[in-house]
Amino acid sequence: MKKLTLNGIMVLLTTILSFSFINAQLTISGVISDEMGEALIGATVLEKNTTNGTITDLDGSYSLSVSGLPTTLVVSYTGFQTQEVSVTENVANVTMSAGSTLDEIVVTGSRGKPRTILDSPVPIDNIQASKLRSTGQTNMEQMLNYKVPSFNSQNQAISDATAHYDPADLRNLGPSRTLVLVNGKRKNQSAQVYLNRTPGKGEVGIDLKSIPVAAIERIEVLRDGASAQYGSDAIAGVINMILKENVEYTTVTAKTGVTSEGDGFNFSADLNSSINVGEGNLNYTVGYFNRKLTNRAGDISDTNTEFADWIRNNPQGGMIVGQPDMEKVDGLVNFTYPVGDNAEFYTFHSVTNRTGRSFAFYRAPYWRLDVRDAEFWTPADQFAGYHPTFETDIVDNMSVAGLEFDFFGFDADISGTLGRNNVMYTVNRSVNRDYLADHGWSPRTFRPGGYTFSNRIGNFDISRSLGDNDNMSLALGLEMKKEMFESHVGDAHSFYRGGSDSFAGIKPSEVVDVDRNSFAMYGSLDYDINDDLLVGGAVRFEDYSDFGSNTSWKLNARYKLTDKGAIRASYSTGFRAPTLHQRYLINSQFIVVAGSPDPVLQGTLANDNPAVKALGVPSLFAETSRNLTAGLTYRLSDYLTASVDWYDIRVDDRVLFSSQITALAEGDAIDQILTQNGVVGVQFFINAGDTKTTGLDLVLNLSNVDAGNGRFGAVLAANFNETSIEAINVPSTLETGGYDIFDRREQSLITNSRPKSKIILGLSYDVGDFSIGLDNTRFGEVTVAGADATTDANDQVHSPKLVTDLRFGWDLSDKVGISANINNLFNVYPDELLASTGESAGNRFRYSSIVQQQNFLGTTFALTMNMKLNK
Repeated sequence: MKKLTLNGIMVLLTTILSFSFINAQLTISGVISDEMGEALIGATVLEKNTTNGTITDLDGSYSLSVSGLPTTLVVSYTGFQTQEVSVTENVANVTMSAGSTLDEIVVTGSRGKPRTILDSPVPIDNIQASKLRSTGQTNMEQMLNYKVPSFNSQNQAISDATAHYDPADLRNLGPSRTLVLVNGKRKNQSAQVYLNRTPGKGEVGIDLKSIPVAAIERIEVLRDGASAQYGSDAIAGVINMILKENVEYTTVTAKTGVTSEGDGFNFSADLNSSINVGEGNLNYTVGYFNRKLTNRAGDISDTNTEFADWIRNNPQGGMIVGQPDMEKVDGLVNFTYPVGDNAEFYTFHSVTNRTGRSFAFYRAPYWRLDVRDAEFWTPADQFAGYHPTFETDIVDNMSVAGLEFDFFGFDADISGTLGRNNVMYTVNRSVNRDYLADHGWSPRTFRPGGYTFSNRIGNFDISRSLGDNDNMSLALGLEMKKEMFESHVGDAHSFYRGGSDSFAGIKPSEVVDVDRNSFAMYGSLDYDINDDLLVGGAVRFEDYSDFGSNTSWKLNARYKLTDKGAIRASYSTGFRAPTLHQRYLINSQFIVVAGSPDPVLQGTLANDNPAVKALGVPSLFAETSRNLTAGLTYRLSDYLTASVDWYDIRVDDRVLFSSQITALAEGDAIDQILTQNGVVGVQFFINAGDTKTTGLDLVLNLSNVDAGNGRFGAVLAANFNETSIEAINVPSTLETGGYDIFDRREQSLITNSRPKSKIILGLSYDVGDFSIGLDNTRFGEVTVAGADATTDANDQVHSPKLVTDLRFGWDLSDKVGISANINNLFNVYPDELLASTGESAGNRFRYSSIVQQQNFLGTTFALTMNMKLNK
C-alpha cells in the first residue's frame, strides 16, 4: 500500500501536467538601484498577487518570467519603500527611495500571496545573508544567535554527539518545536537525540550546519505558532531559508580566524555562481570549513598521595573542555527551468559531510587502576591514564524537485522532498575494561555504531486571489510523508559487557529500523475586508500511522491604524508529533551521575519496551499547544520603524526524557528493570509535562539615515521570556513507589538553561568604500542547578553578560572587499562555576558545560576577503 501511495504521487503529477500549459510566458528584466544609482543586491521582485518572484544579483539585475503583459511588479528591499511598478515592456528598471523595514516582502507565514512585514498579521524577521555573514561567526547557529534575540544556541562541551550538533531553539521552547524550511520545503530532522544534560535534552533538532551559508539569499523568521499551516514542530515558530538563484558574478569568499588564546584556528572558503542552461538557470555553491579545538578546562582539585606528581604535572587533569575539531565540505545546486507555456520546473539538492572530534573525561590514572595493573597500555609505573575521544562522521543531504504551474486559474505547486541525516561514531584512545580483564588485551579504537533519520514528502498546493479586487487569498494543500529511523550496530568490542570506556557501542538487541506514514490536508483564507482590516484563518488535519490524528487551527487579524502602522493578533492551536527517535531509541552509555566523579553506565529503554509499559508509561502521542500573540508595528518616520509583540504559549503533554532513575529499594520494579538490562540507571520518554511560556519581542530599526558623507543605521532588538512548568504527570506505579521521574535539575533545563532576556544593539556606518559596525549583545541570567536534586540551596545564578563585537569593511575595488571582526572585544566569559554546585567535577569545568549564556571562547579575531569574478 505504501508503494502504491508513492506511485500515486507520480500519477497525480502526470495528470495535472496535462492541463497546465495554457498561457504564453514572457521574460521581464532590468536593474534595481537606489536614488544615487547604486545597485541594490538581493532586492525582491514579485509579480503582484502571485508567489512568482526572484531576487537581484550583485549588479542589481533581475530576470523574471511572467504570464503576460501588462503586469505589475512589486519590488522591495531592506530599508527602502516597497514599490508597485506597472510594466508594459520587457525591460523595467526601478529606482527605489529610502524607506523602512516594514516595506519588505516576506513569503513565510501564509500559503497565499506574499505580504509586506507591515501587512502581515504575524511577526516576521527578514534577515539578508550578508547581515548574517557580517557577524564574523563561524556557523549558522551563532550567526542567528547574534541577530535574532529569541533564537538561542551554544556549543555543549563533553556531551558526546550533542557537542557536534549544538541544540538550537526559538523562544526557549526546545529544538523540537522550531520548524525549519528551505525554500518553503520541510528540512529533515537530524539523526541524533540529545541525551546528555544540555538544553533540549531528550529532543531532536535540525542540523543547521548542513545548509551552506553561501547558498542562502535571506532568512525569514516567523515568530508565531504555525502548525495549522505547516504541520508538526511549528509551535515556537518557523525559520525559512531562501536560496540564491540567478547571480551576475561568481562570488568567492575566504575567511580565517583564531581566539585570543591562540587556539580555535579556523579557515573557510566558498564559491557561489550560476550558469544559464537553455532558458533555465543553475545556481551552485561549494564550500570548505576547518576548525581546531579550544580548551578552557579548570585546575582540578583532586588529591591522591600516590599520584601527587601526576596531579602536579597535569594541573588540568588532562582535560580538554571546549569546542571540538571540525572539518566540513558542503555543496548545493538550485535549478529552475521554464516548461511549456506557463510552468516552471525547480529542483535543489544539498549535501554536507562533516567530521568532528571532541573529548570525554580524561581517565586519570587513579580512576583506572585495573587498566594500570593489566599493564596493557604502559608498564604500571609509567601509566598516566588515557583520554578517550568522541568522533563523528555526519552526512546530511536534502533533495527537492517540483513544478509550479497554472491549474484552472490557481497557482499550483507539486513537489517531492527527500531528506537524510546520518551520523556514525568512533571512539579512539580508549579501552574496553571488561574485555581487557577477560582477555588480557583490548582494542583502543572502537566503532560504536550510529543513527540515520530520513524522510520522503510529497506536497500538492494550490492558491489564488479571489474577489473583484483580489481581496481574498485562498490556499489549499495535501501532504504525504514517510519518516524512517534506523540505528546501526557497533563493532563487537564496543559493546562487550560494559562496552568501550566513555561511550558503549550499540548492541544488536538495541538496533531498530522503524518507519511511519502521515497524511495531511490543509487550507487557509485571508480576507482584506477593506484597506485597513485583514482577517484570516487556517486549518490542518494530519493523521499519523503510529499514534493517531490531530487537527490544528489558527485565526489572525491585522488592522492598519494609518498607512504607517498596524495592530495585529493571532490565536492558534498546534502540535508536535513525537519523533521516531523518542519512540524507539534503545541504548546504553557512560554518563556523569551527580556525586560520582567516575562516569557510570546508564540505559535508555524504548517507549514500547514491556518493562517501561509495566511501569504505567503510555505510548507516546502528540504534544498540543495554544499560542496567543498580539502586537503593534509602526513606521515612526521614513527611516525609523518599531514593533512590539507579546506572546503566551501553552504546551500540554510535553514529551520528557526522564531523570536517571535508580532503585530506591532492592527488588522493587525499578530494581528489576535495572538488573535485567545490566545498567545502574534507566531513562525513558514520556508525555508528562505541561509548560507555559510568556514573553515580549521588541524591535526598533533605524536605516539609511544620511550622516555626513555616509549612511548610518541602528537596530535595537530584544526578547524577554519566562517559562514555567505547570504540571508533571507521573504514572501511578512510579508515583506510588515514590519515584521522581523529572527532578528539579531536569526541570531547570527547561526553565532556566536559556537566557531569560537578550538585547541586541547594532550600529553601522557606511561611507564611500568603508564601513564600520559595533554590535552589543546582552545575555540575561541563567541558572545552573546544583547536583542535589532535593534542594536549590546550591544552585548558581549566572549574572547577565554584555558581549561587544566590532567589525570593519573596505571595498578595495568594485569586485574585491575585505572585512575584519573582533568578536567579544572585551574578553567576557561566563561566571566561573562554583564547586558547591557539584557540577564542576573536581573543578575540571571552569565554566558550565551544561548551562551558559554565550560561549566561553573569549575574544576572537576573523579576517574575510570577498571577490566577484566574471562568469
